[in-house]
Amino acid sequence: MDRNILRAAREDPRRTSTDIQMVVTSPVEPAPSRRTIKRRLQANGLHGRRPVRKPFISEKNRRVRVAWARAHLNWGRAEWAKHIWSDESKFNMFGSDGNAWIRRPVGARYLPKYQLPTVKHGGGSCMVWGCFSAGSMGPLRRIQGIMDRFQYDDILENTMRSWALRNVGRAYVFQQDNDPKHTSLHVRNWFHRRRVDVLDWPSQSPDLNQIEH
Repeated sequence: MDRNILRAAREDPRRTSTDIQMVVTSPVEPAPSRRTIKRRLQANGLHGRRPVRKPFISEKNRRVRVAWARAHLNWGRAEWAKHIWSDESKFNMFGSDGNAWIRRPVGARYLPKYQLPTVKHGGGSCMVWGCFSAGSMGPLRRIQGIMDRFQYDDILENTMRSWALRNVGRAYVFQQDNDPKHTSLHVRNWFHRRRVDVLDWPSQSPDLNQIEH
């Protein structure tokens, strides 16, 4: 019975103790209780855990990502030296969007040192655009409100381009993700007008972007 419980859990890690109980129950053996199933799983190191969340990537996009990686596999410092990596990021003015954990003794839940202060309406946040190259860190530009293609055009023209010409040179290659405002006709016309090469970028590839790390 114990082997059946472990096999059922390993075949499908999402099975609950109730699901496993239904799988292992047979006419010739008494059904194990859910509590027994949990004890058997914990004794074998199969504890309940929150799964890591990651974006769903379609089979098509997986193939494109692999093809992109293979095409750039043998690139060295010389090939990457002229590239500029960019992205937007949000910074909370107070607190964090993620889960905060503390270690406290039993009965001390409401002591001030173990509390997490909050403010009304989340405390606000600041959205910024930034970039960098192999040789230097680029500027940070605060985004006012929700960034659209016109504000992005202004960032490229008045923040990114002047820094790129001073620090990277004229023959730079610009990297950006496939956000609709980045790939809009308005922005594509800016790249064409300024003769800026844009790095071909596979969809759903934040882990390939150096600035993400």
